[in-house]
Amino acid sequence: MKLSDVTDDFLRTIDIHSVLPQQEPFVMVGALTHFELGTSTTQTLIREDNLLVEDGCFSASGMMENIAQTCASRIGFYNKYILGRDVQVGYIGAIRDYVVLGKARVGQTLTTTVDVLEEVFGMTLATATVRCDGQIIATGQVKLAVKNNEE
Repeated sequence: MKLSDVTDDFLRTIDIHSVLPQQEPFVMVGALTHFELGTSTTQTLIREDNLLVEDGCFSASGMMENIAQTCASRIGFYNKYILGRDVQVGYIGAIRDYVVLGKARVGQTLTTTVDVLEEVFGMTLATATVRCDGQIIATGQVKLAVKNNEE
């Protein structure tokens, strides 16, 4: 597939599990809804059975994991659908300037956007914005390392 063939409608047909190394019950994103080389967006319905829901709200650590998995879905999609490679395992290397400004309750939908600032030697530096009902509820910067599958 070529990058020019990727549409938001096509992305919505992809099972998120096919582009993530994480599997249930630790999947914190619902669907990859937008993809460009430098920007990706996911949407996630907060369910009551989510492991990171506390007192009816998605926890701050859940939102951070949602950001990391938004990055992972971007990398997984690119590897699988554009490059024809296996999905790679990634690790959070650093979190900076993470600010939680609000909460998402069970039944609400998060829209998380990551903007890549830099990618080099298997490391991705990105900024992230998490929105709920149009309001920004978390922002931050994340550095992710991707494990080389040849190791």
